[in-house]
Amino acid sequence: MITLYHCMSARSFRPLWMLEELGLPYELVMLPFPPRVAARSYLDINPLGTIPLMIDGRTRMTESAAICQYLCALSGPTPLQVEPAEEHYGAYLNYLHFGEATLTFPQTLVLRYSRFEPEHRRQPTVADDYAKWFLARLRTLEPVLAEQAHLCGARFTAADVSVGYALMLAQHLGLASRFTPAVKAYWERLQQRDAYTRALQSQEAAALAQGVSTVAAPDSIPDAQPAKA
Repeated sequence: MITLYHCMSARSFRPLWMLEELGLPYELVMLPFPPRVAARSYLDINPLGTIPLMIDGRTRMTESAAICQYLCALSGPTPLQVEPAEEHYGAYLNYLHFGEATLTFPQTLVLRYSRFEPEHRRQPTVADDYAKWFLARLRTLEPVLAEQAHLCGARFTAADVSVGYALMLAQHLGLASRFTPAVKAYWERLQQRDAYTRALQSQEAAALAQGVSTVAAPDSIPDAQPAKA
């Protein structure tokens, strides 16, 4: 069975959501945030100290978008991935990784310099600059989503999970009010998906059962070093 190491509403939410979309069985191991500080024994399992960590037999993966791609390939054929023979295969891969590399990256710097650094090291100007950086790149989706319900392939795919998590993180950062109209409508649609709701419920139930705080990782104020959300 697949084991996913996860912190509440952190990047590892992408593969959790994907597991629910695919209906795959999994074990969810909840960690306090940040795990490399608050759960030092986790470093014995994942020396990076970051989440997610997915273990599937001998396979070990730590990149959230790549895990989504892996899970779809493992479960194929599935409409949740766009196949190489399809017209929008390139767009699918691009949006799948756009969600993490282009959209989530600047948000981690907003988190670091507005919340995760000690008070004397916080830099509001840097945080604001990277928030604007994120929003500028997010706006490139506006014309696409104004014309279609999902990013590519004329259906919901793993690319929507990847970008959807970036929108979830933006909501935690208080940036959702600055979404353009089509992006806002898209985010509202994503939150109506049954698998998204099940993923939220799954992490909540697992955290309570395992004695881990249910405060979302982006909303926490770690006492020590900044961590990768």
